Amino acid sequence: MTSRQTLLFDADDTLWENNVLFERVIDAYLDWLAHPTLDRAATRAVLDEVERANVVVHGYGSASFLRSLGDTFQRLNERPATTAEARRIEELAGALVNHEVELVPGVAETLTELGERHDLRLLTKGDQAEQQRKIDASNLAHHFRSVHIVAEKREATYRELVAEQELVPATTWMIGNSPRSDILPARAAGLGAVFIPNQYTWVLEHDELDLDDDGVLHLQRFTELVEHF
Repeated sequence: MTSRQTLLFDADDTLWENNVLFERVIDAYLDWLAHPTLDRAATRAVLDEVERANVVVHGYGSASFLRSLGDTFQRLNERPATTAEARRIEELAGALVNHEVELVPGVAETLTELGERHDLRLLTKGDQAEQQRKIDASNLAHHFRSVHIVAEKREATYRELVAEQELVPATTWMIGNSPRSDILPARAAGLGAVFIPNQYTWVLEHDELDLDDDGVLHLQRFTELVEHF
């Protein structure tokens, strides 16, 4: 595209790896839990159900996730965790807090090149302090004209951002890995969207995309953005 565009970037699992860290914790948690009658798939289904309920009340991030691990333990064992068991759950989830940010390959170079031609902004959802910590650790903030951390990404979120920042929907694109949070609500708000899948995208972020929607650009790698913008 030769004209200047506004590119909105998702953060988790678009700029840096995120959910794979949660998946590693879940694998360790399921190994430790070792439910006597439910297999791993059934146990994971219970955790997914608990998480789906908890994010509505407690939001996203490692604190909400830790709560879900504890709630799942209580539901499956029909009793609260002991002090030792709760400490072990905290130890398993501790890897999320201490892990350094791992950028998706080619992100920094791609943002540098795109920034020479377009206006770049960051739009991420989650716990304010936790997301800011990851943004700071990524050393990517200087690429973006503005950074926005929101509790949820809905159609209204995009419309409010467009109005607040005086963006032009026809030349604004949301770039991310989540159909539920990045692609569908952005399209509903009249923006273009770029879908870059991540194999570890959280199951709660999955949704069906209209493959006939020419307002959605489907790419396989982040670095391919420079071929289209």
